[in-house]
Amino acid sequence: MKARPSQDWHSLLALYWITSFVEGLGVSQIYAFLPNRLTEVGVPSADVDHLVGLLGSLFFLSGLPFIPLWGVWADKYSRKAVIIRSALVEAVVFGVVAASQAPWQLFVGMMLVGFQLGNTGVMMAAIRDVTPGHRLGLAMGLFAASSPLGFGTGPAMGSFMIDQLHLSSGSVFAVAALLSIGVAVMLAIGSAEIRPEVVPTGSVVRLAFGAVRGVMADPTVRWLFIVYGVVFVGRQMATQYFTLLVHAVEHTSLLVSGAVGLIGLATIAGAALSPAGGWISDKLGFRQVLVGAIAGLAVTFVALALAPSVAWLLVAYGVAVAFMTVVGAMVSSLLASEVPAERRSATLNLIYLPLYVGGITGPAIGAGVVGAGLRAVFYVAAAILVIALILAVAFARRTGPGAQGIAEDSPPPEPADRVV
Repeated sequence: MKARPSQDWHSLLALYWITSFVEGLGVSQIYAFLPNRLTEVGVPSADVDHLVGLLGSLFFLSGLPFIPLWGVWADKYSRKAVIIRSALVEAVVFGVVAASQAPWQLFVGMMLVGFQLGNTGVMMAAIRDVTPGHRLGLAMGLFAASSPLGFGTGPAMGSFMIDQLHLSSGSVFAVAALLSIGVAVMLAIGSAEIRPEVVPTGSVVRLAFGAVRGVMADPTVRWLFIVYGVVFVGRQMATQYFTLLVHAVEHTSLLVSGAVGLIGLATIAGAALSPAGGWISDKLGFRQVLVGAIAGLAVTFVALALAPSVAWLLVAYGVAVAFMTVVGAMVSSLLASEVPAERRSATLNLIYLPLYVGGITGPAIGAGVVGAGLRAVFYVAAAILVIALILAVAFARRTGPGAQGIAEDSPPPEPADRVV
């Protein structure tokens, strides 16, 4: 018999929502004001476009080897500690970025970002363990909205600090560091330790690689990770270069924030629409909503490439945020509802695998494409989303209810050393 959850799902969701919101706020400020920060530390304007893409790849590269380890450490020892670790590392990252006085120091700060990630899957696994099944879609939809809302608030707040208070972008990151410290304290005091249904035993390294093998042996997970990874390649290309597109459309320099703050408000509006996707999916099905959201995201990327004005950018980007948030919620809900309990936590913890692959690949491709023009980045991102759409349709047909698919033909996953 499953033990009664040690914390009400509403309160745990609220704490994790705030955690994800603050992380999104700080990370969005890196995306929004990295060009400004590069300029402040002395990078020539001609080199900024290229370095934005390269630094975007570094964002994830350093943390790639730790993807399977965070989940194992969380389930084996403490989910709470792993989540608090993320908030503390965030504070260090934003503090280093704020204090940087030379390009190499900024590079060091960006390399540290990979060590702060790895908390979202852990939080989703805990939410899944305490949330009633009939509320899962709503809970995942609400949680998925937290990061985009943070992504919207971060640029808006930073823009106000830079243009209205006449502070440097370094000051913006200093505030983000303080907020991250506050989150760590909040979690330490307010959150309970949510243990997984199946607690891993044995070597951490063996468990980590066993989790990867077990997860990738599941055909549904393989399909979802591939689809999500391709989506993230396109998404990270567009996100990494969006601030530069804003400055290009309104013809402003990188010493001011310009309309970046307004785009943050559009992000908030788009994220506020995303819980509707969770509500609809509880009625129509996760697969159908996933396919529709990817199709919508591809269209909005084309709209961004065609943008003639800031107003156009505001609308297109807000809609893109809504679609991207729904994609994330649908992937999380499918994994949480269809993966067996003995692999569920490991699978949700490894959801960062496609994000990291997309986070490394997307900006790197963008750094190569941007030489053909800034808008070319968004056209290529849209083309990548079309590929993701084709894969998502194939996934829905092959693994949906009643489908004759790869699930029956695939060998069972190798068991990990786990005990209840």
